[in-house]
This record gives sequence, structure tokens and C-alpha cells, in this order.
Amino acid sequence: MEIKAYTLPTCNYCVSLKELFRRANVEYTEVMVKKDLTVEDFQKEYPGVGVFPFVVIDQKPIGGLVETIRLFLDEGLITAPNK
Repeated sequence: MEIKAYTLPTCNYCVSLKELFRRANVEYTEVMVKKDLTVEDFQKEYPGVGVFPFVVIDQKPIGGLVETIRLFLDEGLITAPNK
């Protein structure tokens, strides 16, 4: 599984996403928008996307943190906390 995470330098959701990856024990490549990639280049690649973090798995756009959590739950990479 090839995971690419587009993040912003001051994004708290991006920090949470990286914690999710750590807990799921998956490797990923982080691309920091505004540092490694311009916003314009990101928007050319993914037009209409305005949320960060933005996750792409195996070249398929997944979405933000919530969508990634849902996918990881469905795939059994993480489990939901007990209530």
C-alpha cells in the first residue's frame, strides 16, 4: 500500500493523521504543501480539494482525516475504541 499524505505546516488535523498512521503501523510519504509543493501545483493535481490533510492511497484519492479513519476501520488497520 502506497500512502501519500498532503499536509500543511500548521495543521492540527495533519498531526492527528500522522498519529493515526503511527498507530496503524503503516508507512507513508508526507508532502508538505507550501514547503515541498506549491498550493497551485497541488490544486492542479487535485482540483477542488480544499481540505488538509489530503490522503492518496495507491494513487486513489481518499479524502481527509475522517475518510482515512473510516477506510482504516473498514480494512481492519485500526479498531474503534470501546465505549
